Amino acid sequence: MSAAAAPPPRPPQRPPFPDLRTHRWRSCFLVGLALWVASVTVTYWTGNRNLVPTVVLLGSFLVPGTFVVWAHERYGQDLGTDRIVACFAVGGVIGVLGASLLEYYLLRSSVWLYLGVGLIEEAVKAWALILLTRRIPAGGVRHGLVLGATVGFGFAAFESAGYAFAAVLTEHGYSLPDLVSTEILRGILAPLGHGLWTAILGAALFHERRGDGRFRLNLRVLLTYLGVSVLHALWDSTHGIATWIVGRLTETRWQRTVFELGYLPNPTRYQVELFALFSTLGLVLVSCLGLGWLGLIVHRARREGDLPPRRRRPRPPQPPLEPHQRWYRPPDPPNR
Repeated sequence: MSAAAAPPPRPPQRPPFPDLRTHRWRSCFLVGLALWVASVTVTYWTGNRNLVPTVVLLGSFLVPGTFVVWAHERYGQDLGTDRIVACFAVGGVIGVLGASLLEYYLLRSSVWLYLGVGLIEEAVKAWALILLTRRIPAGGVRHGLVLGATVGFGFAAFESAGYAFAAVLTEHGYSLPDLVSTEILRGILAPLGHGLWTAILGAALFHERRGDGRFRLNLRVLLTYLGVSVLHALWDSTHGIATWIVGRLTETRWQRTVFELGYLPNPTRYQVELFALFSTLGLVLVSCLGLGWLGLIVHRARREGDLPPRRRRPRPPQPPLEPHQRWYRPPDPPNR
């Protein structure tokens, strides 16, 4: 008898979606928030400056760490905890160090300053993502979103720690209210910044990744990089744009004269309110653009099967309707 023909090879299948949801991100956030509040309270009550680093680290890493835990347990359990930790910690440190060096040597004060900041920081985060995941057998939009967001949130955590230390150190000593307000503001804005932009860029990088593990820097990746860099630049320049708009709309003659003499005029209360309004609207607009872009990526990935479909809660069974509860339907007229 002749040997049976070998069956044809099966096409490569996508990695299975993680199904286990432990909801540890809630415990992470609530416990971290309680520890941060306790640290702030004890520092204020005792005046112990040695607790300031504890307040800074807890407040800076609380929201970014919570979002990374959520992304890992919901979409990236097959990636492994060690890889997530490495991307968060090592990627964040590489990002802030590389961005600081490049911005120091390449940027000068000009109109295009914030665009240069966006281009540099997004390039450094993308390079850190590629460096840390070049040997990981991962591909597709799902892995790109999780790993990209992890590197971005790591960058945001270390950057927030730097801003917090700068806020607490004043010429009159340390200022705990400035530290707390800075960490609250950056914690609220953290999900809409670096983690969002790097997740979008990571999705493009891993979607275009070759089967042998090499990353392709094609037109789609380049346009995505330029897009998130523009979002980053707009986010950083909202205060400057708001100041320019308020000045063009409400600038008085004496304020223009004082400014031409080299001094900064004191703004009126109306100008301060307009500045706050335009700054907030600018941040909201940039956030909506980023979230809308992310929503389009997620929708397309679900349609292509790279992300699990949205889970819908099953409706509880409804009891059968009584005869008097049904709609009355008149009988059809007889055919003539």
